[in-house]
Amino acid sequence: MPRIHLTTFIAAPIERVFDLSRSINLHQISTVSTHEKAIDGVMSGLINKNETVTWQAKHLFKTRLFTAKITEMHRPDFFIDEMIKGDFKSFYHEHHFKAATNGTIMIDLLNFETPYGSFGKLVNTVFLRSYLEKFLIKRNGVIKEYAETQKWKAILN
Repeated sequence: MPRIHLTTFIAAPIERVFDLSRSINLHQISTVSTHEKAIDGVMSGLINKNETVTWQAKHLFKTRLFTAKITEMHRPDFFIDEMIKGDFKSFYHEHHFKAATNGTIMIDLLNFETPYGSFGKLVNTVFLRSYLEKFLIKRNGVIKEYAETQKWKAILN
């Protein structure tokens, strides 16, 4: 099963980074290139434990639906979202936050698996892992931009 491990330093308080990371509104801003929008479940504001969101987005030349549930949450240290419906065989994303001297260390651990047996494993190796990693790096960059400037106030206030 492929695993992505990303670490991002953000010069902002842990609570702000945590809340921006679970903001439906900021997620939609960070994914404007894939036209991602919430169409069911929590469709704006902050998502919480045991809540779901269904995303509609254009990925890999096709409009796709992906429903995730927040299965664990301990503010402001971590939360986990898991796919409950979508194109993956499994999708499990841990979001960890560690307070640092002058900011927050944000850690993403993403485990995913595609269907289609050997063909799916080949797609993972050749393309999908890199695609998802770039997607997360872009998203984390937007979280960083908002958290480190006054832009966060438009999302969290």
